[in-house]
Amino acid sequence: MDSTQATINVVREMAATMEEHRKFLTRLDSEIGDGDHGTNMRRGFQAALERLENTDPASPADALKAVSMALIGKVGGAAGPLYGTAFLRASTALAGKQEISAKDAADALNEALAGVKQRGKAEAGDKTMADALTPAAEAAKEAADSGGSVSAVFRAAAEAANEGAEATVPLTARRGRASYMGERAVGHKDPGAASTHLLLDAAARTLENS
Repeated sequence: MDSTQATINVVREMAATMEEHRKFLTRLDSEIGDGDHGTNMRRGFQAALERLENTDPASPADALKAVSMALIGKVGGAAGPLYGTAFLRASTALAGKQEISAKDAADALNEALAGVKQRGKAEAGDKTMADALTPAAEAAKEAADSGGSVSAVFRAAAEAANEGAEATVPLTARRGRASYMGERAVGHKDPGAASTHLLLDAAARTLENS
């Protein structure tokens, strides 16, 4: 299977995952945010699927850019610009490549992280999606450097993101709407970190099964 089709398949599974976990993510967000994260992510990825069907991307970078534009246009709140930026920076990292190596995948995740940190002004420990994406990017690089496959890179990233998301539970939020809650945000998992883990896990499962 070529990398463009594999990328499209990953996005399809991401969309299905956001559909499946919409209520879970909305519940998390209702505890410390606006209560719309699950609904917004579902809507954004449905729009991404429509855009992919209508544009017929010629490369993995084209596919990721299409997803980026859909998320920026359809996902409300902070998540739209942040996820849109993440996919756009990943697209830029893969520009000109038809086949994606493990190193390429890790580089794309690291670029996605850089974009999120720049756009959201967030670091690990702030109780945001950066808490999941930071360890994910680090684990992806380690997996690639040790000779792992593309699917192994995403599996390592997903597992690290899960640990990062769980680690947001005891934190006080320093960014985003949850930061307005102060100590009341303690004891709740960050919804952006949770969705980051779910998306990376969707990518890993798709690539492992292809």
